[in-house]
Amino acid sequence: MTELRSDFMKTFVERGYMHQCTHLDELDTAFAEKQVTAYIGFDCTARSLHVGSLMQIMILRRMQQAGHKPIVLMGGGTTKVGDPSGKDASRPVITDEIIQNNMDGIKSVFEKFIKFGDGPTDAIMVNNDDWLSGLGYIQFLREYGRHFSINRMLTFESVKIRLEREHSLSFLEFNYMILQAYDFVELMKRHGCTLQIGGSDQWGNIVNGTELGRRTNGFDLFGLTTPLLTTASGAKMGKTAAGAIWLNDDMLSAYDYWQFWRNTEDADVGKFLRLFTELPMSEVTRLENLEGAALNQAKKILANECTRLAHGDAAATEAAETARRTFEMGETAETLPTTEIPKTELDEGIPAFALFNRVGLSQSNSEARKLIKGGGARLNDEKITDEKLVLTSNDVNETGRIKLSSGKKRHHLILPN
Repeated sequence: MTELRSDFMKTFVERGYMHQCTHLDELDTAFAEKQVTAYIGFDCTARSLHVGSLMQIMILRRMQQAGHKPIVLMGGGTTKVGDPSGKDASRPVITDEIIQNNMDGIKSVFEKFIKFGDGPTDAIMVNNDDWLSGLGYIQFLREYGRHFSINRMLTFESVKIRLEREHSLSFLEFNYMILQAYDFVELMKRHGCTLQIGGSDQWGNIVNGTELGRRTNGFDLFGLTTPLLTTASGAKMGKTAAGAIWLNDDMLSAYDYWQFWRNTEDADVGKFLRLFTELPMSEVTRLENLEGAALNQAKKILANECTRLAHGDAAATEAAETARRTFEMGETAETLPTTEIPKTELDEGIPAFALFNRVGLSQSNSEARKLIKGGGARLNDEKITDEKLVLTSNDVNETGRIKLSSGKKRHHLILPN
């Protein structure tokens, strides 16, 4: 690789975001000599994004900080089709109403990381349904379909995996890559967007877009991808045994978010500090070289920095203090996640496994039962041994609450009202 000129590409490579680029030298020159407009697409399949999307969000943030213009493309149209990349089965079809509700929830995430507005480097958010839903099928096929080779599309990793595993790939999903390529061309026409950024599983789709722009309009477009992100143990980033690590605080508390980062595996500390914080590289290097108990301090810094970006300074400070009081001083901190439950309901009794599921300490009743059987469930800091245990008002402790714990790190308070 030749020496990079632009601040953005230097940061992109140094912090570990780099995987593939269509024309690296030309793109670096563009970033060095002028303002670049780039986009990343996000489909609307849930009310929030989770930390699996955080690397892409951080890239948009860093791009804006370097003086360039980010576009957040909401897939209001492509969500109706479903991206087959990385999937073994077709996504369920969701309604327009659900897509809109999900889009509204996702919008609030980005406002914490990037600035929107009308200025030259202000981000904009657009919805590809604005142009996709109005396309005439025959006209679209004639004008754009002829530029795509079925032979080549069958070689894309996302398609090959589904076919090799003999899992169904619908014609609807097969069209996703064509629509994504068209999005890129449309964004160039409307907003002068010359760069698409995405995960490594999007490489084929992104290259399709650069080639479609060249063939149909003579556009010079670029593609840039990030590596597939997994934890040191091989788990997919953003998912845990307890469920997704959502970025919206109405779906996951700031405290639980802080705890997720605090529980980072030792081997991932340096990588996560590079990707998800804005600490200087000299400080990242210092922290990742700590060993033993000292490495726990680096994990707390990682948790503080990540929570500050996603939830604000006050929430990060409160989460850290709650953890300190809970784990280092043995207190039941008042700021632990809390759910109010009618006292009359508690008087009647609620199965422990059902309550664990209800407050989000498990993803299902069966998962809660497994937690209890495995000895990982606690009631007021005492291990639950009876899978059929029913909790009542008699289980309220001296603080006026019921404390439920999943393992050593996740806690929830029940407040009768």
